[in-house]
Amino acid sequence: MLLAIDAGNTQTVVGLFALDPGEARPPGAPGDHGLLHHWRMATDADRTADEHALLVADLVRLSGYDPFSAITGTAISSTVPRVQGALREMAEKWFGVTAVVLGPGVRTGMPILYENPRDVGADRIANAVAALDLYRAPLIVVDFGTATTFDVVSPHGEYLGGVILPGIEISLDALFARASMLRRVELVEPRHVVGRSTIESIQSGAIYGFAAMTDGMCRRIEDEVGRCTVVATGGLAELMAPHVGRVEHLDPWLTLHGLRLVWERNCGGGGGAGG
Repeated sequence: MLLAIDAGNTQTVVGLFALDPGEARPPGAPGDHGLLHHWRMATDADRTADEHALLVADLVRLSGYDPFSAITGTAISSTVPRVQGALREMAEKWFGVTAVVLGPGVRTGMPILYENPRDVGADRIANAVAALDLYRAPLIVVDFGTATTFDVVSPHGEYLGGVILPGIEISLDALFARASMLRRVELVEPRHVVGRSTIESIQSGAIYGFAAMTDGMCRRIEDEVGRCTVVATGGLAELMAPHVGRVEHLDPWLTLHGLRLVWERNCGGGGGAGG
């Protein structure tokens, strides 16, 4: 089985993929493409390789597998260098596999047209690779995470670049920190667009305001590259996607699927040009 790990600034998402097409999938297993299980945990830059191993082993064991015999490959993307190093060490020390860490020199099958390809976050490349495999290009991938990012794939399957702006929760944190009369609220859909209370007004701004921004940004991107397929992913995608008119596909585990594809192109016999 393949252990795919996407370590972001706030949360780390872990997925377990069946590499054998005949691998039995448990009832209710998420999505397709062999994803057997997935988990989400807080990212902790101080967590050691041994502590990561303990968490991962327990999660895999709770799902009914022996982690030390079941895991035969590992693919990692990370925006936190210290976490990336600890995860790489975990894979080698505890599971006896050499991790494929998405970054420069790793085959992705996608030309990267960024001015400096090394500047593109590994998770953004994984999202683009997965979206191109699953949906029709040209593409916009909107990732509602710590940052809200837009990544654009050309009709020819090239990574063109994108947009980065503060995520919803970061924006709310800044609001609460700078506006002394406002307090933290639960991030849920309000009853009205026009809030009837301060809490509801903040919730409307967060949900409907970011939804309108997303639609507007997609239109501006399409003014440059033409009509695109729009895919939403990330930790807040399931909350936001129903309110964004341009979103056509909701895929919370897109990054994990991209990591699986990258692993296959580097270790599983798959082809593909370097990215």
